[in-house]
Amino acid sequence: MEPDYARAFRIIRAAFGLKQSELTARMSISVSQLSLIEAGKRTATPKVIEAQKATRVPVELVEVLAASREDVGGKSNREIAEAAQVLLKLLVPNQRATLAPRMRKTG
Repeated sequence: MEPDYARAFRIIRAAFGLKQSELTARMSISVSQLSLIEAGKRTATPKVIEAQKATRVPVELVEVLAASREDVGGKSNREIAEAAQVLLKLLVPNQRATLAPRMRKTG
């Protein structure tokens, strides 16, 4: 199954409490490009995945967040988002890592 970078970017954005425009400013990509990726209408290119390093989130964590449910033991989106919150707090200590309410309702 293909990686779900749409979910990965939504989780990262929500974990840091960022609007699309705020994340794209850090990543140096357009808001429309991120919007299309998050909507599943565009594939995240390796360049975009690499650009997310501006958030200080390790690429390996992005890959885990984008993994299919089968790849992460059938966990729900909510479980993945909650695990991501913990990992982000550990790996990116100087960032606000609280999930927005809309992310808590997924899964």
